[in-house]
Amino acid sequence: MNQSVVVATFSFPLDAHIAKANLESVGISSFIADEHTVNMQWLYSDAMGGVRLFVQEKDLEEAIKVLGEDFSASVDFECKTESETCPNCGSQNVERHTKGKRSAFLVFIFVGFPLFFYKHGLKCSQCGHFWQTSSADAQTGV
Repeated sequence: MNQSVVVATFSFPLDAHIAKANLESVGISSFIADEHTVNMQWLYSDAMGGVRLFVQEKDLEEAIKVLGEDFSASVDFECKTESETCPNCGSQNVERHTKGKRSAFLVFIFVGFPLFFYKHGLKCSQCGHFWQTSSADAQTGV
């Protein structure tokens, strides 16, 4: 008789479900225990030993190998976008930025009504130049 054994524990059910999906993508059946208890009382997670992911004993070694793999390079390759350059100084050291977020927050605190007059775009970390792009708007849903 093949018994189920714990292959991994997680603090949050979402992480356990990601691992479960990863295992099932290579044909290893698994199940999650204590996810509903942790969802209802998340402070109990550590006391209970976390959310546990079980596999059959015969699949334990392969499951440990699959869960130990690092897919970061694959994700970075698939999600790679064209690097943006600053139109002001030509630097490629740019990051996503929301302009006017702080002043919108202050207006909300003092007036009590949200006035959303901020803009999404990119900001150069080198010269501080801000600009809006269609790709930044598409990713933020504006």
